[in-house]
Amino acid sequence: MAATDARSLASRLAALDDAALGRLLAERRVAPSVTWSDHFDAADALLQPPLLDRGFAALTAAEAGALRHAIDTAEPLPAGPLRAALADRGIVAEDGTPFRAVVEAWPEPVELPGESSPAASESDAAAAERVFSATAAMADILQLTVTTPLGRIGSGALGATDRRRLVDAGAANDGAEADELIAIAEIAGLLAGADRAWLVTESAYDWLISDTVSRWRTVADHLREALPPGIHSLDGGWIDPADWPSAHPFDPAWPERAAHLRALLRRWVMIGPDGAPPHWAADVARGGEADADALRALLPPEVDRVYLQNDLTAIAPGPLAPRLDMRLRSMTRRESRAQASTYRFTAESIDAALAGGETADSLREFLQELSLTGVPQPLAYEIERSAARHGSIRVGPDWTGRTRVASDDEALLRTVSVDQALRPVGLVPDGDALTSRSTPETVFWMLADARYPVVAVDADGRPRRLDRHRIAPAPPADDAPSVYAPLIARLRAAHEDDADAAWLERELDQAVRDRAVIMIVVRMPDGSDREVTLEATGIGGGRLRGRDKAVDVERTLPISSIVQVRHP
Repeated sequence: MAATDARSLASRLAALDDAALGRLLAERRVAPSVTWSDHFDAADALLQPPLLDRGFAALTAAEAGALRHAIDTAEPLPAGPLRAALADRGIVAEDGTPFRAVVEAWPEPVELPGESSPAASESDAAAAERVFSATAAMADILQLTVTTPLGRIGSGALGATDRRRLVDAGAANDGAEADELIAIAEIAGLLAGADRAWLVTESAYDWLISDTVSRWRTVADHLREALPPGIHSLDGGWIDPADWPSAHPFDPAWPERAAHLRALLRRWVMIGPDGAPPHWAADVARGGEADADALRALLPPEVDRVYLQNDLTAIAPGPLAPRLDMRLRSMTRRESRAQASTYRFTAESIDAALAGGETADSLREFLQELSLTGVPQPLAYEIERSAARHGSIRVGPDWTGRTRVASDDEALLRTVSVDQALRPVGLVPDGDALTSRSTPETVFWMLADARYPVVAVDADGRPRRLDRHRIAPAPPADDAPSVYAPLIARLRAAHEDDADAAWLERELDQAVRDRAVIMIVVRMPDGSDREVTLEATGIGGGRLRGRDKAVDVERTLPISSIVQVRHP
């Protein structure tokens, strides 16, 4: 590694703002705990093979090609955005010349997997049918996550138990589909990881009440924006998926990641099995907008009415408008997911709606407006019966700060006290009630999940509505600077105004450690310069000691008089 290269890079690092320096450190996967003391330490490390290899892995095919040409022709990269970006990333000097360490460590491209047989194309109608299925499946996953967050293992993937739960609930056909939909939801900002769980975000609620075309377009825009630079096209879309495996030629993990990204776009019907987008999505691949009208014409029309049956089912003759579907599902159990869906009312589902804040009047009013056939007597009776029974158990705080569970039905209260499913909240008898050290919210939802007719009350006994929905915290826009903030602050603090003097002393110290032969330029008292070739042997007290190779004598020179150091 040439000393001048490290010095040039150190100056560049000092000139970068915190965000750009944080991105460079993140790209090279530098540990925030490294003991670098200044920009010179950072430059030395960034030009070493281990960290250079990580920089090579991030290069796109276009960047790698431009660098290869510069290396082969010994010509600097031409001025422009590509040269500036590579200089900021510690690959080339300010003038576009690849650093010597880059030339010496230049890798061979990774071996690509063999090409698979070409897949058949897909009709626009078939693609639109897949759009309907994908958006409906995503909505089901979000609906399930609203009430019960999905488990998340240490790697960030969906837990096996919840993967089976999604499949059993009909939200996904298999585990692979569930994993891909979760990955898409995270990229689109609909789900976010929090500790060991996946939680819905604020934007997921807006997405859930949107129509199918808007749902698809919102997610498609996020997926396109999240594609790595190597597969972005100049117009803002993406290059031919057949070229994706070679888009980052020095990253061993890239071919697998490229296959994963292609699977996500195929799952969201941005491309077909053959890699080509449907005709109504062709402009999306070119950085534009989808033809919403063309897609809408191929989708089944949404309906805003259902048939309420005497057997306590509701049948939607087509895809129910999302805002109506969300509310209907809060009071029913969905039995089938298709263009014509079936929902079933049960005592438990109505109790859950009542626990969520509905009343008998609000349920009747909503269903009367929604139904093409009025509200059947069996359903009206079930609503009245559930409403009359609802609130038999009251949960709220008592004057001691504990949670009090009370009921006028002594038999029901005895049942609660011995229910093994409620053991985690530790209910104990206290006069004519039960008490718990758990919060009222925890006790309420434990009872509600166990299908008891429970109502939350405040300290004065007045009913109050609880919302169990946990919202994922908003992720930081760019966490690289914050992760590296202490390291960057240390580098900045060590930066001296006289960078040339700092670097000179560093070069001399290194030469002494290596017992290197160096050529130094000394400023004489009369203002003239003299060049001396020395084998550096010691440094201290502001003076450099070394053997003059021309006359074979020891010399001691004041460092303040040395203006330049060169390596022969």
